[in-house]
Parts: sequence; structure tokens; C-alpha cells
Amino acid sequence: MEEIQDLAVMRPDQVNVPEEIQEAIRSLIRWAGDDPDREGLIDTPKRVAKAWKYYCRGYREDPENHLKTVFEEVGGYDDIVLLKDIPFYSHCEHHMAPIMGHAHIAYLPDKKVVGLSKLARVLKGYAHRLQIQERLTAQVADCIWNNLRPRGVAVVISAVHSCMAARGVETPNVQTVTKTLRGIYSEDPEQAKMILNLMGV
Repeated sequence: MEEIQDLAVMRPDQVNVPEEIQEAIRSLIRWAGDDPDREGLIDTPKRVAKAWKYYCRGYREDPENHLKTVFEEVGGYDDIVLLKDIPFYSHCEHHMAPIMGHAHIAYLPDKKVVGLSKLARVLKGYAHRLQIQERLTAQVADCIWNNLRPRGVAVVISAVHSCMAARGVETPNVQTVTKTLRGIYSEDPEQAKMILNLMGV
């Protein structure tokens, strides 16, 4: 996928919202029981459309591109690289409700490393789409595994799902935890135990 200008740096008037999108949101407002023509809601369809274009900006990038530049001069370092508590948000593909959480991402390099910020960018590239947490966890791990070819990858995500907190069972503050292990972390129980302990999970 070709990367385009990040919506985060675009002025609101640069995001074109087709009339049919605005009308769809007006229809939803009517169906919910309110009047889309009242003062407080008159500009809501355009605002909602622009917000969703921003929330889903991950569709307009390829997270693998963040791992193209690597560094081989690591001064002999050949141990774990771990980023803990990376905050992220996403949206559940079943109800389009927010998912808010943190991720721990680790890999065991094999002669090359990548800039630390790139790992967070990979996470956010996949998170800024309609998601389920299980797939998001696997996508991040597989992206690092396939592109850096390290000896091991471990990704653990803990998140609160609004679709569970604010509807249905209405149980807030429940943390959902998912993990994906690749390479040595999936093959060696002691290595898995060590990296999970370092992550604090």
C-alpha cells in the first residue's frame, strides 16, 4: 500500500467528506432517536466522518515500511530489545467501539536492530484499523518476525474493550490479555518464561 500524507498533519478543510457519507451518519442519528438538523448536531456528520478517517489511518500505510532501515553496528550487543507499556488505541471491528490498551514488544536480534520508535509505529499502523485484539497481536509479531528475521519475537497486549465495558455485559475495566511468541520464545519454555517475566506479565 502506498503511504499518503498523515491525516494528523492535515487541516480539517483538507479532508473531503462526500455527501453520501454525511447522509449515512445523519441517518444513523435519526435511527438513534435524535434530530440531525438541530443546532448541536448540524455539523456532527462531517466531524464524525473526519474522525473516522483519522481513526482508520492505518489502512493507508504499510507497517512493514517502518522496518526497512536496520542497523548492524550494535557494538556486539546480541540480547533482548524490549519496549514496555506502549499505549495504543484501536476500534473493535464488531461494534466499532474503542479499544484502549498497552503493548509490550520484544525481539532477540540476529546481527541487526531497528530504531526503537519503529516498533511503536508498527503497532499503531495495525491498531489504527478495525481490529480484534487477537489479530492485532499476531500482526505485530509477524511483521517483526518476517522483516527483521530475529531469533525470537514476543508481543503481549493488554486492553480494555468499550464494546464490553459500555454495552452488552457492561463490565468496565476488564483487561483482555493476548500474547504471540515466535522463534526461540515459542520453542523454549525457559526463554518464554524469562521474556514474560521481564514484561511483567
